Amino acid sequence: MSDSNTPDTPAPDGSGPDRTPAGDDLPELDLDVEIPDDLSSLTGSGEPDFAALITQIAGAEPLAAASSLAQLDLDAVPTPIGAVGVLKDRSGDAPEQAAAAISQLVRGVPLVLVTRTGEQMTAVRFADGVRGDELAPGLVLGGAPDSVVDLLTGSTSVADAEGVVASTSISKFKAVRMLTSAARRARKEMGRGGDSDKGGA
Repeated sequence: MSDSNTPDTPAPDGSGPDRTPAGDDLPELDLDVEIPDDLSSLTGSGEPDFAALITQIAGAEPLAAASSLAQLDLDAVPTPIGAVGVLKDRSGDAPEQAAAAISQLVRGVPLVLVTRTGEQMTAVRFADGVRGDELAPGLVLGGAPDSVVDLLTGSTSVADAEGVVASTSISKFKAVRMLTSAARRARKEMGRGGDSDKGGA
């Protein structure tokens, strides 16, 4: 038997007038967010827009020949300071592998790997197949001719340059002959220089 002095208290069912509907106490979120299709710019893992090897190799053909032996796909561009190899494979660590391979083939002749992503440029020295120190891009550009600066900064392209030699246009057999001949000429010139020094003594 129920106590007549105790009022009936209805169980809370969430249907009362003071009941806050679920979710009304949550802050409003702006979900109008665009997600780019290419996330490489956010992760920093995207390949550079441009990658090139600044070498001291005299002539585009010798650089293209060395690149053919190293199985590298690049365009060798002749410049007043030496041939510049514009790399076609810029994915992953391919540019650094290319720099190491060429500097290993042409021992004793350092080169500089330059990469550019947007407005950001990096420069790294390689010698005898070993990665060296990073260089200030301003120093690299400051000592380069205008034609090289324009190529590195994107003001001009390989298509605008004259005397370009693609590494894929030189067979390995021809590359070996070219490099052997170049090495023979270099030894002869060194020999003549030594003889002239002796004669002048």
